[in-house]
Amino acid sequence: METNLPSLPMMEIFSYLDAYSLLQVAQVNKNWNELASSDVLWRKLCQKRWFFCDMVTLQLHGKETWKQFFIYRTWQEHAKTRAKPEDFTYKEIPVEFEFRAYAYYISKHGLTRNGQGKSAVCMVTSMNRISTWDIHEGVMTWESPVQEFYIELMTTLPEMHIVVTVDIRSTIKLWDCHNSEALATKRMVSSCQLLKAVITKDGPIVLVGDISGNLYIFRIPDLHLISEVNVFPYSIDELHCSPQNKWVFLIMKHPHVLTKVFYMNSLLRPSEFSDPVSTILEFSLCKRAFWTPRREDRITLMSRNIPPSPTKFGIFDMKLEEIGNKVTVQGHLTASFSLADYEGTPECFGVSDKDVFVCSTGSSLLLFNINGLCLQTFQYCPEMIVRLCVDPVHVIVICNNGSLDVYAWEERSPLLRKCYRLQNRSYLPPSSFINKALCDDVSIIGVMTNSPAPCYLMAYTLNICS
Repeated sequence: METNLPSLPMMEIFSYLDAYSLLQVAQVNKNWNELASSDVLWRKLCQKRWFFCDMVTLQLHGKETWKQFFIYRTWQEHAKTRAKPEDFTYKEIPVEFEFRAYAYYISKHGLTRNGQGKSAVCMVTSMNRISTWDIHEGVMTWESPVQEFYIELMTTLPEMHIVVTVDIRSTIKLWDCHNSEALATKRMVSSCQLLKAVITKDGPIVLVGDISGNLYIFRIPDLHLISEVNVFPYSIDELHCSPQNKWVFLIMKHPHVLTKVFYMNSLLRPSEFSDPVSTILEFSLCKRAFWTPRREDRITLMSRNIPPSPTKFGIFDMKLEEIGNKVTVQGHLTASFSLADYEGTPECFGVSDKDVFVCSTGSSLLLFNINGLCLQTFQYCPEMIVRLCVDPVHVIVICNNGSLDVYAWEERSPLLRKCYRLQNRSYLPPSSFINKALCDDVSIIGVMTNSPAPCYLMAYTLNICS
């Protein structure tokens, strides 16, 4: 005899299930199927997995329910996992000016069930010009006029098809990659050191760091100055925003200067805060940083290797605290470990959403848990690992011979599974070097620097998906 519990208790129980379990319980009977398909449950899963999920997201993807969106978006994410090397189209796109070989996605698309989703990149293709390219076709789609001064920095905001550049005279320009003239222009007083564009809950912004250690926040699209704060006594070397842009992490690579984390709202709403809210993380000689995917408040830092001291990793959880009417932020050290027993120096690393750390020592790919226990090792010889691309679904390993190895995170274990290798299809001279790598749902791109030969992009684009 079938017994049905009241809907509210069942919904409460189902709210603790993951997507796989919800799909299973939906097969029990008609009543469970209806409850397990609730938009309330699936929207929470979507928001946990992909930030900024809202009704606009559903409209853009043509989906009627959050369950449909979750299944469709997960299918997109695993496109490269299901693929084979022969499913990729290979293109080489020339880059004229090797010392400014910047390349960023200007639009990122997922594979559709009806065919090929297209991705486009924007590049500095000469000392004073930028252009956009359809990487599947290998053709230029737009080019800016020649600029008066050399372009020194560039970043993009793919969600809005926006490009931001800074020239050697520290002039910031905003481009829509359709019109010949910039949408907005702003001249800085001090030389710019770094540049990043992000979308926050308050709207899109540009973050600019200068050689004097100042951080500037500008509004998009008019480049109105929102706030300015002095972070370090000298230049800011790196800037990393958390997945949902709640936090801004900044590095100055100096042995006696510690890293800082700022609460983004205090930078965006200066009228609500007497001063920017920030904290110092007690971790010296920081070389790299990586925010944990799908976890807004956790960041992992990797130290520089200075013999005889081994490379160290520190995992910090950021927390807002209210003391009276004042908001403060604290960075709590959750775990730490060092790589004393491994040959080679870690150069690149990333973190999965299960708190598994993957790092390369050149000849090895190593996986560790949060306590420093080695979980898995992949040996590389005679090739050397030069770059890693790490996201919640894949790890892309780029070798010095131009080959790309695609790994996938196991769904129900902390380990990696090797999927396939994309062999480089052209000869690389000994002087060549991949100085940047990009990937989205349908493409993997390596920025190849050759000296004295021209630079180019190696672009692999996924054509079909089973």
